[in-house]
Amino acid sequence: MPSAPYGGIGRRIAYHRSVARLTQQQLADAAMIHIGTLRKIEQGKRGAGDGILEAIAAALGIDPSMLLDDRVQASSRIRSAIPDLSAAIAAYDLPHDGPVRPLPELRAAVAEAVAWRLASQYVRIVGRVPGLLGELFRAMHTAPERDPDVAALVVSALRSADAVAYKVGAYDLSARLIELMRWAAPQADDHILDSTVAYVRTETFFAADAHDHGLRTLEIAVDAAAPTGELPTIAARGALHMRAAVIAGRAGDVDAADTHLAEARRLGDQVPEASYAGTAFGPSSVRIHEVSVAVSLGSEYVHRALEVARAWAPPPDLPAERRSGFYIELARAQLWAGLPDDAFESLKVARKNAPQHTRDHRWVREDAATLRRLKRADAESLTSFAEWCHAT
Repeated sequence: MPSAPYGGIGRRIAYHRSVARLTQQQLADAAMIHIGTLRKIEQGKRGAGDGILEAIAAALGIDPSMLLDDRVQASSRIRSAIPDLSAAIAAYDLPHDGPVRPLPELRAAVAEAVAWRLASQYVRIVGRVPGLLGELFRAMHTAPERDPDVAALVVSALRSADAVAYKVGAYDLSARLIELMRWAAPQADDHILDSTVAYVRTETFFAADAHDHGLRTLEIAVDAAAPTGELPTIAARGALHMRAAVIAGRAGDVDAADTHLAEARRLGDQVPEASYAGTAFGPSSVRIHEVSVAVSLGSEYVHRALEVARAWAPPPDLPAERRSGFYIELARAQLWAGLPDDAFESLKVARKNAPQHTRDHRWVREDAATLRRLKRADAESLTSFAEWCHAT
């Protein structure tokens, strides 16, 4: 008897429903679809269109990419949406006519996009953010006076779009999105937002391997940052020091890396771990960056990363992308230290935390390919992982 044609996606939905401890009726109600529809999908008797897939994923609290039969489909969806992001910002100064929701609704929509970014839910971002950007540009240009609240929302929405562009290697688009962030931020008249844009702008220097210039730019931003006082300003300044420590490591400047990391640690001890203006900061984030700095400095400093990992692991309430990043960097350190089994386990944990972020990470592909060459006898699981992330 032939297998059900839609069995793969049905099994994934059933699995995630069981993890969420939901009955079919509860999931159908939460997704606002008929129980019969859900039952047929789980049985593999019918497929799920984009609308239904989105509704089910939202009800389960996961990214739609986790429900697709083939993860290649998720990357294809994301990459095929890149032109939509480009089109959304092409006419930022002359947006098309159309409706604009009230500010509270726009604020809620942007907050949702920020949450997706922190959870590495890129399929959701590309599905919603292009239209949201167009609406926000209209809001900016139709207001009698420039509204700083709308300008701040524009920056946040652009940052969510940039997260996708940068992760899939669309660096030219990423740079354009960041330049628009720099255009909108001054209109928000918010020093914390200025620091946030400087933090994100570092991506352009990472992409170009222009680490010395990036370090100089971040140090200028640190000098211009608002004096520490309230928690958000402390966090904004601390995040800049975290970023500066990593790029100093990439530049091979050990003293600067250690100095910035020490200052980030000092500031991190003054605030609870949280997302401040869309950037996670606090003691846990600083710990993660200790590993990142060690890896940035190179294999001679691998012991620093291993020492952090021996005594600490990211708590589950941290953003998924940040947790995933920790294990990706740790895997590289373990590989350099001659611990291939540990490195593979770390990569699998990274995938569990944020599958799309892990799959699209260049280091994951490189390290999986290296592990595959080192451990030819361990065929099945390692080969499956390498094929999943397109390691060559």
